[in-house]
Amino acid sequence: MRILIRTFFRGLRLVLAPVMLISEKLSTPQAIERSPEEQARVDEACRNLALYQFRTCPFCIKVRKEIARLGLNIELRDAQLDPEHRRELAEGGGRVKVPCLKIVHDDGTTEWLYESDDINAWLHRRFGKAEAQAA
Repeated sequence: MRILIRTFFRGLRLVLAPVMLISEKLSTPQAIERSPEEQARVDEACRNLALYQFRTCPFCIKVRKEIARLGLNIELRDAQLDPEHRRELAEGGGRVKVPCLKIVHDDGTTEWLYESDDINAWLHRRFGKAEAQAA
């Protein structure tokens, strides 16, 4: 019975994955406008960030949309298909759970932030101010 259930859900994921990816492409918002100098500062700050994700995870899609909306150049690391990234996530974050934002602070400490809502709130607090200034 377990094998039947597992097979059903694998098949469902195979069918839904392309739909989810197309939906993401069609519904990704436009990035906020920044001056070239401000965007350069944001890009520099993003060098210390990496998002561990699975391509078709709905919560990862939610975070990627927020990244696009805020116009951030954050490295995406596939923890599902890349064994090295999976290992880094397990060793650094303590568990293989996505989405997970790796934040390397200026003092060299590393923070592993899980949960899509927490990640989006952190990104908005850190980078969303430019949107308020532009409005």
